[in-house]
Amino acid sequence: MSEVDPNTKNLKLLYTLFCDDVRLEAGNKLSFMGVFQNIMVQQLPVSLIKFAIVNHWQGSGSYLSEVRILTPDRQQAVVVSQPTPFEISSGGFADNISFFVNVTFPTAGRYVVQTLVDSTLYQEELLTVSDVNEPEMVGTSEAVN
Repeated sequence: MSEVDPNTKNLKLLYTLFCDDVRLEAGNKLSFMGVFQNIMVQQLPVSLIKFAIVNHWQGSGSYLSEVRILTPDRQQAVVVSQPTPFEISSGGFADNISFFVNVTFPTAGRYVVQTLVDSTLYQEELLTVSDVNEPEMVGTSEAVN
């Protein structure tokens, strides 16, 4: 982002993880199951029974977070989370986890995962969904001539 939103200047997104599930363990530890970067399937469309997106924040303040996944052409939302509040004490960290159930990816492509803070786009990640029979969609980088 080229211009910093004054409402989020004390906020930094350290990482985003895609995984099958997240569990809270003893000692307030998080366990991530089935962490992935791409989805490769035998045939499309594909439905994920359960899917989690984890955002790990650093900073301070109170915020409202939303996550949405857009089709590769950015024309439709595949799924949108409910806005959820999170708070970070000064110099601290917070994890915001969005759970989705029965998410269907209709076609192969690079889906856009958007993280919004206080209803403003904060960051975008790409999630590649590919058919194992279509090798050109396996990687997330494109060749440059």
